Formats: sequence, C-alpha cells, structure tokens
Amino acid sequence: MSTLVVGVAGGTGSGKTTLTRALIERFPGKTSVIFHDNYYKRHDELTYAERSKLNYDSPEAFDNALMVEQMKHLIAGNPIDCPVYDYTIHNRSEETQRIDPAPVLIVEGILIFAEPEICDLIDIKLYVDTDADVRILRRIKRDVVERGRTLESVEKQYLTTVKPMHELYVEPSKGRADLIIPEGGHNLVALDMLIHRIDRQLA
Repeated sequence: MSTLVVGVAGGTGSGKTTLTRALIERFPGKTSVIFHDNYYKRHDELTYAERSKLNYDSPEAFDNALMVEQMKHLIAGNPIDCPVYDYTIHNRSEETQRIDPAPVLIVEGILIFAEPEICDLIDIKLYVDTDADVRILRRIKRDVVERGRTLESVEKQYLTTVKPMHELYVEPSKGRADLIIPEGGHNLVALDMLIHRIDRQLA
C-alpha cells in the first residue's frame, strides 16, 4: 500500500485539529492520524509539581525518535501502538492506542516541521496560519474548559513558554510548508484544493 503523509502544523489554537477532522470526514476509512502531543517524553521520575513546570513547547519535550520509528511502521503498512498523553497528570498514560495503516497518514503538531526527521517523511506540508489573538483565546477556552486548568496557569504558561517557543521554533518552520492555510479547516477554498490533491493520489 502506498501511503500519502500529510503534515498539519501551526501555532497553538490555530485550527490544526479542525483541518484534520475535515480531512478525516472527507476520506472516511482511508485515513490514520497521529498527534505529536502523544509523544511527549515520559517523566515518571518527576513529581506532578515538577512536571507541571516543564517546557512543553520546545522540541526537546518530545520523543521524536519514537514518533519517527512509528511513522515509518505505518508508512510500511504495519500497525503501531501509539503512546497516549494524559494532560491531567502531565505525563504519558499507561495506555496505548492501536493505529492501523491507511492510504493517508495525517501527522499533526505544532513542531513537526521543526524536526527534520519528521519533516522528511511528510509528502504534503500544511501550515495553518491564524492571528495570535485568536489563537490565545482558543487556547484559554480549551485549557480552562476542557482540561480544567486555571486562567492564571494558562496565562503564565503562554507568556513564559508558548509565545517565546512559537517565535523561536514554530513560526520559522512555516518556511518548510508547501501550503499556508489561513484559518485551517474553515478555509473552504484551500480545503477543496487539498481534497482534490489527495483524491488524485488515491486514484
């Protein structure tokens, strides 16, 4: 089976997941998805308080070697047991998720284009570009409502690591993208072009 690897990158709250979901809905049963977030390094040696202070927006926070290895397995047509990250404990869960190979592999994450080994495995590189004010509002809503965090902790993390790391790593990685998509899955023109490109590959 020939696998088309589609990378979806962009800053926090940019709309990467909306675009990913739109592609999954358009190609039901033909996509598999892995998220860079699930490959955060395990830190059992640290307490919860210590783990909560780590910089999760730096490339060093990820087990990229494992992600590359598992991407290669999927591209070769083999299933993987993907790690699962638990945001409530700032650590990997004991569970894994079985992911089967598919004609289209979608790889999503803020820093996937900043990692050469990951970037080299991606056939179509998409960067979702969204205004910073919109992104921070979306992040606040997600972290406070969905993940149960305080507004103060979200604000502190954004100012100390998220914003500086975005400027240092994420924004420059946009230069490696094949297509820059303002507003991600809400950009119907770009989405239509992308769907036609994938249709041709599947055909």
